[in-house]
Amino acid sequence: MLGGFPPLHIKASKWRLDSMYNTDTAVNEKKAFIFNIQKYNVYDGPGIRTLVFFKGCPLRCKWCSNPEGMEPKYKVMFKENSCLNCGACAAVCPVGIHSMLGGTHIINRDIDCIGCRKCEKACTEKAIAITGEYKTVPELLEIIEEDRMFYETSGGGVTLGGGEVLMQADFATELLKACKERGINTAIETCGYAKKESVLKIAEYTDLFLFDLKHMDSNRHYELTGVHNEIIHENLKELLSRGNNVKIRMPMLKGINDSQSEIESIVRFLMPFKDYKNFKGIDLLPYHKLGVNKYNQLGKDYPIEGDPSLSSEELDQIESWIKKYDFPVKVIKH
Repeated sequence: MLGGFPPLHIKASKWRLDSMYNTDTAVNEKKAFIFNIQKYNVYDGPGIRTLVFFKGCPLRCKWCSNPEGMEPKYKVMFKENSCLNCGACAAVCPVGIHSMLGGTHIINRDIDCIGCRKCEKACTEKAIAITGEYKTVPELLEIIEEDRMFYETSGGGVTLGGGEVLMQADFATELLKACKERGINTAIETCGYAKKESVLKIAEYTDLFLFDLKHMDSNRHYELTGVHNEIIHENLKELLSRGNNVKIRMPMLKGINDSQSEIESIVRFLMPFKDYKNFKGIDLLPYHKLGVNKYNQLGKDYPIEGDPSLSSEELDQIESWIKKYDFPVKVIKH
C-alpha cells in the first residue's frame, strides 16, 4: 500500500461491489428472487437439509454449475432436442423472445424475459423452463417447515445458497431469523464477496458458513472468477476472528488450483485459525459436469475447455497434503 491508498484493483473491486449490491433487481425488501429449492440435501451442512437458491452472483466462475443463477433476471432454459417446432411458445410470448423462422423455433437472447411463463405452460414437451421466481418469508417458511421431522431426527435444517445469497442479504437475514425463532438450524453457502456489514448482519442468525476459497493468487482469482479476492479473505478472517462457525469449501479443478504450492498457500492462510473451535475444517469439492448442459440450455458457450476432473488418486493426494498439517479435511462426492 502506497501513500495510504489501497491498490487500484482493490479500489475497483470495492466500486464493483457497491454497484452490484445496491441495485433494485438484486434486493427486494419484501420478496426474495430465487431459482430453485432442493429438499433432502445431505451435502451442504449437517443432517438433512432444505436448500434455497438465491438468484444473482457477483462472481463469474468458469466452472459454475448453476449458471441460471448468475444474473438477477428471469432466464429461458431451452432443451432443443425436445422441441417439436410447433410454434406454441411463439404464439403466446408477449415480448417476442420466441419466434419461428423457416419452421424452426428461434430464441432471441437479447430480449429480457418478463417471467410470465406463458411459453413454459404452452410447451407440451417441457422443452422450455423459466428460471426465477419471487417468494416471501412466509412462503419459504411454509416449504422449509414441511421437513421439520427430518431436521429434528438428523440434526439438519436450512441452507441458503445461490447464486450468492449475500446479494439479497436483507431478505436472507429476515428468513434466517425466522428459522432460528422456530428452532431450525441455519447455514449459508457463500463466495464471501460482499460488504462486511452484510456479512456480519447475516452472521447473527447463521449457525454455519460454508465459505468458498477458490484460489489464493488475487490476479489468478480474477482470471477465473471476474473478481479479486482481498475482500473475500478479509470477510473470512473477520468471521473466524468473531467466533462464527466456518467450514472452508474448495472447488478442485485439475490444472487450475490442484498444485501442491496452491494447496500449501491456502494452508498457510488458514494456519492462524486451525485451532479455533469455530473453524470446522475443509471440504474438497471435485469438479463435475452438471453445469455443462445448463450452459447449452441458456444458449451460452461453456467457459472451461477440456475436462478438469481429478481422479480419486489425485484427490487423495491433495487430501494428504492438507492432513499433513493436521487440518480436518474430506472429499465431498455428490
